[in-house]
Formats: sequence, C-alpha cells, structure tokens
Amino acid sequence: MAGKGGVFININNYLGALNNTDLFAGFSRGELKDLLQKSGYELKRYEKDQIVHLQNETCRALDIILEGRVAVQKLDEEGNVLTINVFSAGDIIGANLIFSRDNFYPMTAIAEKETIILHLGREAIVQLGYKKPDFLINLLGIISDRALILADKIKKISHKNIREQIIDFLTYEYHLQKTKEIELNYSKKELAERFGVQRPSLSRELKKMREAGLLDFDARTVTILDLDLIRNRSGDGIISGD
Repeated sequence: MAGKGGVFININNYLGALNNTDLFAGFSRGELKDLLQKSGYELKRYEKDQIVHLQNETCRALDIILEGRVAVQKLDEEGNVLTINVFSAGDIIGANLIFSRDNFYPMTAIAEKETIILHLGREAIVQLGYKKPDFLINLLGIISDRALILADKIKKISHKNIREQIIDFLTYEYHLQKTKEIELNYSKKELAERFGVQRPSLSRELKKMREAGLLDFDARTVTILDLDLIRNRSGDGIISGD
C-alpha cells in the first residue's frame, strides 16, 4: 500500500501491532492478513500537524492508529482550541460514527506526529463481521467503552476551572515522575489547548499560583512548592482561584 510521496507501506509490518489491539484480539497473523486482503483496506501515512479529519466531514471509515498520535480538537466560538482526547497506537477513531445516520465528525482530528493509520470502510467492516463474529463483538465493546470515556472526560473538563485543571495535571505528573520538579513534555500552548483556554489565561493563573507560593515555573519545568497543592487539591483555599 502506497503512502505519502509514493512510499510503500507494507501491512505485514503491522500485523503484530494489529494483533495487540482490542479489535483484533484472538486473530492469528495469517488469519488477520487473509481477512484484510479479502475485505479491503487503506493504509495511509500522515505527517505531523496534518489534518486527518475535518470537523463536519463525513465519516467513511473506521481508523486504527498503527503508529503515531492523533489529537481530537474542537474550536469554540471564542477561538479557543480544546483538545478533547489524544489517541495513540492501537486506538480506534470513528467506531461510533461509521454506521450512524448522522455520521459527521463533530471535531477535527490532527496528527500530533508522523502517524500511520489503517482505514476500514463500511463494506470491509461488514465483511469482517460476517467472516469473523468475534470481530463484531470486539467492535461493539470498543464503541461502548469509548462512548463512556468520552462522555466522562467532557463532563469533567466542562466543570473545572483553570486552577483545578492545573492541579489535576500536576498531581498526575507528580505521581508519575515522583518528584516535585515536574518536567513538562508539552509547551504552554499545548497545555492551554488541552485545558481548553487561551495561553495568556494559563500564564496568568500560573503567575497567581506562583505569587501565592504554591509553585514556581520556567519554560521547561513546574516546581511544586507547597505539597498541600496536590494533597488537598479539592480544598476551597487551594482551588478557589482567589
């Protein structure tokens, strides 16, 4: 299968990755290769920042990310970019839309880095489900799980202010990195997009928190000065934003 610029992308190189997805659990490599060849598929490479799907675009395929990362983003009326979710290798996009009557992408999907995606059209999905009932069962399970996760994520984001989101982020990274000096893997702009706010708004809140003696920060790190910030992150004095 040809990729961008005519570069050949061999599906054989990704059979192992597909075997590790929930969708193709229980398939042998030989069985998987045979089913895909008979059902039909498209294997495509996307460059960093390339749009995978535009908001309001018709969903014509189920996407399986084999390499890379795809961010699902929404632009509000004030121009804020809200990153709803980020999908990586093994994740699926479009499962809940492909057979819907209203099968339009509600948000824009963008490749965060070089990404390779396997696209399965409606006919291919029907054929795979007919030939292998386990495929259909796996797909229905994924659709149900993704719907619950997305709904919960949107609910949490919509009810939290900037400070609460900063604290949640720092709490997670503190336990992950096991240090008060949190190394940032995102730029301030990327963090603002994930929080659904403008970068100046994020910077203002960080400065307020620094002035309150809660943290310090530079371009690459955020240092937690007061551990009560994460120990009591639901306390009124911490998250009030005063």
